Amino acid sequence: MATGSRVSSPRTSVWLSERPAPRRKTDQQPDGLDRVKIVAASVRLLDAEGLAKFSMRRLAAELGVTAMSVYWYVDTKDDLLELALDTVMGEIALPPEAVEPAAALAHPFPAGQRDWREQLRQLAGEYRKLIVRHPWLSPLTGEYLNIGPNAMAFAHAAMRVMRNSGLPDDKVPGALSLVYQFVYGYSTIEGRFGARCRAAGVSEDVFYRQVMDTIAGRPEFDESRAIAEARGGDTVAEMRARDFAVALDCAIAGIEALRNG
Repeated sequence: MATGSRVSSPRTSVWLSERPAPRRKTDQQPDGLDRVKIVAASVRLLDAEGLAKFSMRRLAAELGVTAMSVYWYVDTKDDLLELALDTVMGEIALPPEAVEPAAALAHPFPAGQRDWREQLRQLAGEYRKLIVRHPWLSPLTGEYLNIGPNAMAFAHAAMRVMRNSGLPDDKVPGALSLVYQFVYGYSTIEGRFGARCRAAGVSEDVFYRQVMDTIAGRPEFDESRAIAEARGGDTVAEMRARDFAVALDCAIAGIEALRNG
């Protein structure tokens, strides 16, 4: 390496920075604007227009302020996206049993407490709905540390549920990765398919029927069509729900086998 060359440090997280509060009122700090309102507007724009079209200038126009006014509250677009990411993570309904730390090591479960499998199904289902509801979330996952308070509450709940399965602590991260990555992949495809259909102005059910009609009579699709028919379901939503439930059951069965092995 050449003498005097510099290596830039990777970006960490908005949650690890200590941004000072504004010291004085200026023309760039309009009345009625704060970080909460900015983040909420960002989420609305991301939902409506997608990640590719999102910009600080577009956000400022939505808020009716200048771009410099937005920068009074956030340093960068990355910081704002990370704040938006954690905000929507707060939409996840956590299993009540997994919120209290005392539940983490309870074996067997106290009377009235749901089995860990049901708690895991709730967490997985909530995470799936979140990614589908906010398609822009998927590309940001992994790009940012995602260690805001809502994300950490979700992570802690998931760890408590998995520990309640009886797995030793050294296997908990791997088991959680199995569930996280399955839900992430499944929901990302589901969300993108839905967004594509909406952009084309056609429902998912109509598009599915068009595809099935197109492949009818083509022998290379016979096996796929037979499996699809065996699965059942009158709508794409029903088919996806059944596939998701079966796949999650397979993951749970694997966790049980690892625990009992």
